[in-house]
Amino acid sequence: MDFAYTPEEEAFRQELRAWLEDHLPVEWKRGWRPPEGSAEEAAFLRRWQRTLYEGGWAGIAWPKEYGGRGASLVEQVIYQEEMARAEAPRQLNTIGIGMVGPTLIAIGTEAQKRRYVPKILNGDEVWCQGYSEPNAGSDLASLRTRAVLDGDRWIINGQKIWTSNAHLADMCFLLCRTMDNPPNKHEGLTCLLVDMHQPGVRVRPIHQMNDHRDFNEVYFTDAVAPRDAVVGEVNDGWRVAILLLSFERVSSATRVFALNQTYDRLVEYCRTHTRRGIPLIRDPEIRRRLAAYHGRVRAARLNFYRHLTRQLQTGRPGPEGSIDKLYTSELAKELLGFAVDILGPEAARWPAAAGEPTWQERYLSSFGGTIAAGSSEIQKNIIAERLLGLPKDIKG
Repeated sequence: MDFAYTPEEEAFRQELRAWLEDHLPVEWKRGWRPPEGSAEEAAFLRRWQRTLYEGGWAGIAWPKEYGGRGASLVEQVIYQEEMARAEAPRQLNTIGIGMVGPTLIAIGTEAQKRRYVPKILNGDEVWCQGYSEPNAGSDLASLRTRAVLDGDRWIINGQKIWTSNAHLADMCFLLCRTMDNPPNKHEGLTCLLVDMHQPGVRVRPIHQMNDHRDFNEVYFTDAVAPRDAVVGEVNDGWRVAILLLSFERVSSATRVFALNQTYDRLVEYCRTHTRRGIPLIRDPEIRRRLAAYHGRVRAARLNFYRHLTRQLQTGRPGPEGSIDKLYTSELAKELLGFAVDILGPEAARWPAAAGEPTWQERYLSSFGGTIAAGSSEIQKNIIAERLLGLPKDIKG
C-alpha cells in the first residue's frame, strides 16, 4: 500500500491546518473547557459551528451547491486527522452535519431542503436522532413509538433512549411505527422531522457514571409533526433510516485518530509526571506496556488505511468498517484503563472543577464507545457472518 497523499491532498491539509491555527478559540487553546452538557457549552459550540461555517469548513463532504466543499473521501479523512491533531472543539451539530443534512439532500423534498439544510450547516438548528428505545436498541426494527396521521398532522406517542444531545437539540430525525400489524417488523416504519420545542416533547438527561449528561431519554406525548414532515415515503422508513446511517462512513477515521491522540497524551503524561522523583516513563513496566500499546495503536491506524484503500477501489463502504470500530473502541477502553492504573490511588479523586477531561473521565466514557454506533457484540456478528462466512445465529 502507498500511504502517501497527492500534492493536492497535502495542500488541502496545509490549508486546513493554517485555518485552525488562526481560528481556534483563544480560550480553548489555553485549556478552558465549558461544563459538559451546560448552556454555556451549547452556546460555545454553536459559536464554533458558526466559525466553521463562515470559514467554509462545516459540512465539507456536502455538495458545493448546498454550501459544502464536495470533499473526496480522502479529504474527509484528512479533515478528521487534522481536527484530532489540533484537538479542536467537537461539532455540536454532528448528527445534522454528518447524517441528517446528507439524507435530506439525497431524498428530501425541495421544501425540506430549503427549510432545513441551510440552518443545519450554519448551526442555527441542532439535530438529534430518535432511533433507539428501551426495548429496541440493537434490534431497532422492534421499536414501538407510534405516529398516527390526524388530518394534516402526525400525532406521536412513545419513548426514545440514549439520544445524544437531545437536551440541546432543536429538531429530531425520528423513526416511528405508522402501520398496524405489518407483514414484518421492518415494514410500516416512517421517518419524521420533529420540532423538539413543543409541549408534547419531554427530555430527561441520563446521569452517566462519568458525571456527564449528554445522553437522554425523550418522551413523546401527543407530540405533533406536519403531514409533510415525512422523509421519503410513508411506511418506507427502514430504507430511509439505513440511508442515514450509511453517511457515518468516515466515523472510523474519527475513532482511529482519537485513539492516536489518546496514546500520545498518555506518553506525554508519563514523560512529565514523576513518582518518588523519577519520571513515570522510566519505570520499566510502564515503558514495556507503552511500547506494546504503540504497536497496537499503529496497527489500528494501518488497518484503517487498508480498509480505506479498499473503499476507494470499490466506491462503497464495506463490512471491514466493523473491524475498525470493534478494535479501536475496545483498545481505547483498555488503554484508558492502563492510564487509570498509572494514576494509582490518585485515580480515586474526582476533579473539583470543569476543564480538560481527566483520565478517570475518559476511562468511564470509553465504555459508551463500545456500545454507541453498534455494540461490540453486533460488530463481532457482522465480522463473523459477512467477512469470515460463518453461519448466522439461530434465532429462537
